[in-house]
Amino acid sequence: MEIREVTCKTALSLSALPGLTYSLNPYRGCQHNCTYCYVPNILRIKREAWGSFVQPKVNIPFILARELKKKTPGVVGISTVTDPYQPTERKYKLTRFCLEQLLRHDFPICIQTRSALVTRDIDLISKFSHAEVMFSIGTLDDNERRRLEPYPSSIRERLAAMKQCSDAGISTSVFFGPIYPSVTVDELPVIINAFIDHGAREITLDKFNVKPGLLTPLEHAFANHKTLLNDPLFFLSILEKTKEICEEKKIKAVSAF
Repeated sequence: MEIREVTCKTALSLSALPGLTYSLNPYRGCQHNCTYCYVPNILRIKREAWGSFVQPKVNIPFILARELKKKTPGVVGISTVTDPYQPTERKYKLTRFCLEQLLRHDFPICIQTRSALVTRDIDLISKFSHAEVMFSIGTLDDNERRRLEPYPSSIRERLAAMKQCSDAGISTSVFFGPIYPSVTVDELPVIINAFIDHGAREITLDKFNVKPGLLTPLEHAFANHKTLLNDPLFFLSILEKTKEICEEKKIKAVSAF
């Protein structure tokens, strides 16, 4: 893993994602190395290089502090193209330092992560007037998870971290995606109940977005379910059943596809 410190000229970028005003990415590159990651296509990075490097933006807390004095308050998405709590955050603490600056101005925040490391910053996150922590989980089967997500926290660790955040009074949700094609409709009650039991009060669903260069590795990972990767009826059935369950449980379920 190549870790090379860099500097940045801007911290906050306008976001086109629903519910977000700005995006904040303290790192370029990601150690989690998820097979299905769409970011290399967006940043025009060779897929074979993705997961092999991280560039901590070492001056981003200072740039952010300067920008927050001038920016109109809005929801800050942390982070939209790399996980803000990937392993190198333990050393650099750039996400934490950015949270300190955001808290000074009490900007609303939405953190999305696959890492239990987020619990380290509960002391800060819980002080925001409006804060949400969203945990990305595409399956409850950790053996399957390892095939495509080799380095993030385990599913059990993510669920435990969500419960810890929820118990601290932080709004928590699940990004149920990309939904693994091995998930069945019959399993959904168990999956959704696990999310709810660990504090989720909203569930956002997403399917696999098979970008160029992804089809072959995904078909290899899901040899027994590869026909479902691009099957809209499969994902529609998952969406409809999830919404049905969530309606019964009185929590919100929304689609990102």
